[in-house]
Formats: sequence, C-alpha cells, structure tokens
Amino acid sequence: MRIISGKHKGRRFSPPADNWPTRPTTDYAKEGLFNVLNNWFYFEDQRFLDLFGGTGSHDYEFLSRGCTDVTYVDKHGPAVKFVEKTIATLGAEAHIKIFRMDVFQFINRPVREPYTYIFAGPPYPLPNIPEIPDLVFAAGLLAPGGLFVLETNPHHDFSDDPRCTEKRNYGKTIFWFFEHPGAEEE
Repeated sequence: MRIISGKHKGRRFSPPADNWPTRPTTDYAKEGLFNVLNNWFYFEDQRFLDLFGGTGSHDYEFLSRGCTDVTYVDKHGPAVKFVEKTIATLGAEAHIKIFRMDVFQFINRPVREPYTYIFAGPPYPLPNIPEIPDLVFAAGLLAPGGLFVLETNPHHDFSDDPRCTEKRNYGKTIFWFFEHPGAEEE
C-alpha cells in the first residue's frame, strides 16, 4: 500500500495483515475515491472519522493532505498497534485520535462535535452493513453539510436512500456517498 498524495506521497507501508480480519481498500479504488474527494472539499478543513479503520490507509491520506483532526476506530489490536507505529513514523501523533474499540460502541458514545467527513469500510461479511448509514445519522456523527462514504461490495444497494447522492464503482468495490440532509437548509 502507498500514500497517493500530499507531503507523504509515495510512502509505502506493508501491514502484516495476512491473518487480520481487515480488507484494505485497493490502491486503485482508494485513488479513485480520493480523486472524487479532491473535488469535493479541502482536506485541511475536515474533521475526519474513519470507522473500521483497519490498516489506517485512509487516515494516512488525510494526514498527508493536511488534515489535522483525524479519528481512527477499530477493535483489532494488531491493526491498532500498526496504525500507532505508522503514525509515529509520519510524525502525526498530534493530529489523530486512535480508539481501539468496537465501531458500534463508538457510534453510541455521546458526540462532542460532529465530523465533516466520515468513511466506513466495514468487513464485507458484516451482517448489519445496511444499518450503518442510519446508525451514523441517528447518532449525530455527521455535521450539517457533511459527507459520509460507505464502502461495500456489489451485494448492497443504497440507491433508494434519499441521503445517498452518488455511487462510484471500482471493480468490486463500491463507494456510496451520503450527504447530511441539513446540507440544503444552510
């Protein structure tokens, strides 16, 4: 895996993830997503939440592009340790909060300040993937005008959800873009 853009562009990292319950987003799909995000907002202005953070690939991209408010959540201990080590090598410890905990427990915590961008890349076999958008919105995690992107495989369809404004396919990886319903009211 590599960091695509920003001050750490080209930096490679190799998590020892062969036996981890993670599924890192491919570089091809990640590059496609970040090409879209580049046109969506300025990274420096975002409060980013990474649910099911896994190897931290999305976090490194945000940090490399100047985001200074990143939150990573994953319950798999070795993945969390890998992210902590990688963040230290990037010198970005001051810009990220790392939570080793179940994502659904994190979602149910009281929200201090909502996030402007949320990414969730759950394990594809997770049975409650269809509930994730409702849980994120009901918890108040997404700020008005904010963007939530959910990564799935082709077995899921959110095209009937009125909050879903865009869908991008990269092979068998699909990104669903959900906007906060309050975005038009502002």
